[in-house]
Amino acid sequence: ELVRQGEALKRTEQMVDKMDQDLKTSQRHINSIKSVWGGLVNYFKAKPPESKPEQNGAPEYYGNSRLKEAMMSSKEQESKYQESHPNLRKLDNSDNDFSKSDLVSSVQRDSYPKNQQLRAYHQKIDNNLDEMSSGLSRLKSLALGLQTEIEEQDDMLDRLTKKVETLDVNIKNTDRKVRQL
Repeated sequence: ELVRQGEALKRTEQMVDKMDQDLKTSQRHINSIKSVWGGLVNYFKAKPPESKPEQNGAPEYYGNSRLKEAMMSSKEQESKYQESHPNLRKLDNSDNDFSKSDLVSSVQRDSYPKNQQLRAYHQKIDNNLDEMSSGLSRLKSLALGLQTEIEEQDDMLDRLTKKVETLDVNIKNTDRKVRQL
């Protein structure tokens, strides 16, 4: 949603820049209509370029790379998350299924109690803590990506606000000059 909003802000900024360029062109026409002297000045004055309007340091909008990396990482982990989430995992109540315990190193096995049921319980707790840690790191990366994206869009909004205020003043001045004609 933030990436979509960023794209919308970028399009809005481009439209405001286009409006500013059009307003400058209309100002040239008003000067030509207003007097012969204004027409002569416009004739000898260089025409503004017809190319894209100035972007003021606003490159093509692609969204924040940090946010995109976090989203990609999150999507990669989504299937693992769904398999391990208590409400989403397949109901398997067999207490004898501790295939993850086979992966535990001998050093970690020594840290578990000798009682088989207690050992299984501790391993289950450790596995759950590992899943929680993975989920929290995923949330952290998403939050940091969102923060960076919001800061960038805030800068874009500030830049857009200044452009719109300037454009508003210029439109009022142009309107006043047209009414005087």
